[in-house]
Amino acid sequence: MNQADTSTRMTAKDLLTALVGFDTTTGNSNLPLLDYVEAYLGRFGIEGQRLPDETGTKANLIATIGPEAVSGYVLSGHTDVVPVIGQDWSSDPFVLREENGKLYGRGTCDMKGFLACCLAKVPDMAAADLKVPFHLVFSYDEEIGCVGVRSAVTDMVGWQVKPKGCFVGEPTNMGVIIGHKAKSSLKVTVTGKAGHSSLAPDLVNAVEYAACLIVRIREIGQRLAHDLRDDLYDMPVSTAHVGPIAGGTQLNIVPEECTFEFEFRTLPEVDIDALVEEVKAYALDVLEPRMKAIDSDCGIAFEPLASSPGLGTHPEEDIAVFTKFLAGRNGHAKVAYGTEAGLFQTIAGVPSAVCGPGSIEQAHKPDEFIEVGELAACEAFLGRLIAHCS
Repeated sequence: MNQADTSTRMTAKDLLTALVGFDTTTGNSNLPLLDYVEAYLGRFGIEGQRLPDETGTKANLIATIGPEAVSGYVLSGHTDVVPVIGQDWSSDPFVLREENGKLYGRGTCDMKGFLACCLAKVPDMAAADLKVPFHLVFSYDEEIGCVGVRSAVTDMVGWQVKPKGCFVGEPTNMGVIIGHKAKSSLKVTVTGKAGHSSLAPDLVNAVEYAACLIVRIREIGQRLAHDLRDDLYDMPVSTAHVGPIAGGTQLNIVPEECTFEFEFRTLPEVDIDALVEEVKAYALDVLEPRMKAIDSDCGIAFEPLASSPGLGTHPEEDIAVFTKFLAGRNGHAKVAYGTEAGLFQTIAGVPSAVCGPGSIEQAHKPDEFIEVGELAACEAFLGRLIAHCS
């Protein structure tokens, strides 16, 4: 195309209305939404590539606009949203509602607002004489640990021409985020030997051994609190946390099983895998032999739940400086929550930054919204990027 086709142009609000209408709650298929996006891109002669999951009910979509043999920029966002069950919404969460300059609906800020802005600028991308390409990457299952995008990142590793940068459009109020923490979460199952509580010394209490391991995780957390520190984060240190725990049936029965979940959230400079291994070593080298000395069937098992690498972009790196230019900002920040930016940077080697419309304070809440002005700011960001690439 030599010029933008105004007859097929849609506003970011129009596109957000359509995207919100697809219930892509994590666990649901995102294929109907991808069908819509592919049909929209097809109006401008743009074809996408799908990377399906093992079930065939979800997929990533990668679409390149511009010359393919040149290093360009990735615009990355996830299509899934968190559940609305149990939340008190003022209106249907999957029908966009506008009120007082705010657009309400599930996913408006996290993060279909960014996807809508990217799609709204597609006519300008298609019409521009691009010297470097754009790579739209729309992924699935981000909300359960950046699961879906991993196949897209792995695919990118094999590209002959690696992108020069990646912008992840998580809601930052268009502020520039150059760092976020890594996360690793696991489920632990402790199997003991049950029996009457009057015989407790001859049995293996799964709850007590789980408690020993939890205390060790807490000690690691206390150590981390006095270790490496970065005051750009709202929580400036790495953290350890133990969540749900369940075990035992009644007081006069020694518990045969106890399960609990725990996580580490670490600064990107901290070796999170080493922390997990430290927990496992204490469980398997110290606690488990004591259990097996009483009954060989006893033990401790670990099940990974989710993990994602941290993002550590230096403030003077080209991608950080360039993102601030595009956003019209002088400053930068770091956040405790994770994004797929860490995967693009760590696995694919693509310099990355996070910058997108909307406030993280609205994410996952009932009556989630994005301000109309945030969409305009994001479109301005993308407009400057298109001009730079032309």
